[in-house]
Amino acid sequence: MSPHSVPAKKNIGGISGVDGTGEQREWLMGKEAFEATMPHHEGIRALWETKWKFPCTKSLYPFHDGQFSDFEPIFQSLIERNVNDGTSPEYTSAFIPTADDLEKQGDELLAKGEKTKASDLYLRACTVLRIARFPYIASFPEVTDKTKWEAWEKQKAIYRKAGKTWESPLEEVVVKHTQAKGRDRGDIPIYVRVPKGKKGPFPTVVLMTGLDGYRPDNTVRCEEFLSRGWAAVVVEIPGTADCPADSADPESPDRLWSSLLDWMAKEGRFDMKKVMVWGLSSGGYYAVRIAHTHKERIVGSIAQGAGVHYFYDKEWLERADGHEYPFKLTPAMAHKHGFGSAEEYKEKVQKKFSLLETGILKKESARLLLINGTLDGLMPIEDSMLLFEHGSPKEARFFTGALHMGYPMANNSVYPWMESVMNSVQGSK
Repeated sequence: MSPHSVPAKKNIGGISGVDGTGEQREWLMGKEAFEATMPHHEGIRALWETKWKFPCTKSLYPFHDGQFSDFEPIFQSLIERNVNDGTSPEYTSAFIPTADDLEKQGDELLAKGEKTKASDLYLRACTVLRIARFPYIASFPEVTDKTKWEAWEKQKAIYRKAGKTWESPLEEVVVKHTQAKGRDRGDIPIYVRVPKGKKGPFPTVVLMTGLDGYRPDNTVRCEEFLSRGWAAVVVEIPGTADCPADSADPESPDRLWSSLLDWMAKEGRFDMKKVMVWGLSSGGYYAVRIAHTHKERIVGSIAQGAGVHYFYDKEWLERADGHEYPFKLTPAMAHKHGFGSAEEYKEKVQKKFSLLETGILKKESARLLLINGTLDGLMPIEDSMLLFEHGSPKEARFFTGALHMGYPMANNSVYPWMESVMNSVQGSK
């Protein structure tokens, strides 16, 4: 058997092709799930009724900070008008009036001095705009979609209003990309929040966002960090939103994180002996990478729902568009990685970006926690398992039967691990 192959199981299909034993290989999510196209891909009605309506009623991802009453009329209108293309201006524009109304209500409450209620309304508006700009936006090398970009700019502006009302207010910082090279741009926009009324330097979590969730989409996580006396630094990953890194250059994230960490070291509020990284979904790739490339500069890293090698397998990508992502996955991923088309991406991405193919996984790493669901249809669980075969020993918590990122159970394992690691080292105070 090839040292890089998934262990085979008899009589169960999966990936076409055979391993060194002559047996057919299998994706651990199972043949039926791997080959299936989930019903939400049939159109906007199916997306709402079979995938999004339930989490929306519970204000769960991707509707966290939102309310069902804000979304149901929007989706009913989209259904009635038969707007099925999530990349269309008609889809995005349908959300804007609701966001504007919520922002106006928030402004009125803020004028009355009701900061908490105003913040709640601003965050509801931001949630509406988050869904409006789905499934993906980027500005490198140019803006991917003008209508969605306008929704993104509006989301950031409203989130700024909310952030000013908080006990630990939001700071928008532009870090100079001092290690920029080639096509990298010169500024790194980040969010910073530090515990109010406490003296630094603070243990710090660098939160690396994902393919579609960006800086304004992580309020709850940042509140969790602050409640533990940690600072939060939120940053987008290459190929998404405002990130300045060259998305086509596999080494651009290494320069990005060096610039960010250099700035943090000089800034003075961050305890550089207690810097932890948490990468979400597509950000999990970068959490794994930084654990190997910057191991001396971080105390630990959490890679949640990471795809590092098998995710880039052409056979996986041929089926991924039918899995759990709400829209087609590969067109967004192709642009995110600097390819001209989904077909080019499928053919070339593994050799160029795989952390196994490029030798990153052979390096020693910082402490690394791997989190995912065993039935993840976006980033296969095999990618988390692969890390145990290379480099330093790793730690993991996999959730049987759970989908991408191990939701909703995962955080109950992540936060105790973070506390343990933070407490295991002597800070700089």
